[in-house]
Amino acid sequence: MKRLSISSSVSAAVYGLSTEGYRIASSIAVKGGKVSLVDESVRMAITLKPDVARTYPNVASLIEDEPLLGLEPVDLAISDASYVYFAPRVRKVGQEAKGDIMSKFKDATKALKRGASVIYTLPTGLGGNDENIALIEHVTGMTVGKDISYYYMPIGTEPSGILSDILVGTSKGKNDGQISKMLYDPSGKNRINFVDINSAEMVYAIRTVSHYAGIASILEICKGGAGRIDSGLMQGVFKDLFIDDITSGLYDLRAIWSSLDGASPLTYLVNGSIKGIEGYVKHLIDEVRMSLKKRDLKASRTKVAIAWTLDSHEMRGDRIELLSSLESKLKDYIGDVEQQHGHSLDLYNTEKTTVVIACSKQDFSKVTAKNRQSQDLIIMKANPLCEIEG
Repeated sequence: MKRLSISSSVSAAVYGLSTEGYRIASSIAVKGGKVSLVDESVRMAITLKPDVARTYPNVASLIEDEPLLGLEPVDLAISDASYVYFAPRVRKVGQEAKGDIMSKFKDATKALKRGASVIYTLPTGLGGNDENIALIEHVTGMTVGKDISYYYMPIGTEPSGILSDILVGTSKGKNDGQISKMLYDPSGKNRINFVDINSAEMVYAIRTVSHYAGIASILEICKGGAGRIDSGLMQGVFKDLFIDDITSGLYDLRAIWSSLDGASPLTYLVNGSIKGIEGYVKHLIDEVRMSLKKRDLKASRTKVAIAWTLDSHEMRGDRIELLSSLESKLKDYIGDVEQQHGHSLDLYNTEKTTVVIACSKQDFSKVTAKNRQSQDLIIMKANPLCEIEG
């Protein structure tokens, strides 16, 4: 098997204690590179050693176990790094998200040394990297392309899906061998393509809009059609398309939309996709209400369990935001609502009829495996047809 080693003179810092950030840092560590992982919430960096990276497969396991690790101030970690990857957790929406990201980006770049490279992994809208470059130059007083190198590497939302190829946009117009070595996957599951920054922005935007515009179209067409569509035919098409998949690209779409000026077909297309995905929550709640009405069940005698196993450490906060919205709006109608995680699902017996909303394929499988025999359980798939079992 091919193996790439990183030069001992190369050091890296990954800004962001996120799932994606830890994945990058682990890849660098196991290849022998010196890497620091910055927890942006406390502004401290941990030194990630190869044995630690191999022991903990993801950032959740690392945080849960709390091993003793070397710590250093964030500015020291950044100033020592030849490569700085920006992969923070984003938990705000709209303009608040943009302001939060810019604040963190300033923090991640103000201590850059001359000759360092910055790799920005959050998706931007069209022209968004011009703002990032201008910010770097303002904060550091150095020139991108001369004193500092800048790369745009949007990390997609699907580990093995349409957005999985790694695009690296560069203003230098050439590949960086060290970045390729850091990110190289021996299994061959990822492909690293160096292009100019404008091309990277456009290609990623095309992939994102075409993918989620299609999903939004499916949602809109299927609204109110559950009883009129051949379920056997449609189940084969949509059975694995859950709200967990639907919401994963909202951050990306919003970033593209905020970069567009004026009214244009593209603006309408992107905004329509966002509205279609966001509107699915209301549709799902309407289907819950309709299901209870058909069964003559009163809201006061009903409990709702939302089965949605989330990665609380991923960069994007779209799923977390929609889960909160779904729970809040359900409580306006049914007072007894709780969140359940698939790995610890516990639907204890109550005097109420329980409606379980399965928000991902994995959660649906776990719910049905544990509770298929229950007579007082209604399982709803959070997919375009809101299919119901029970």
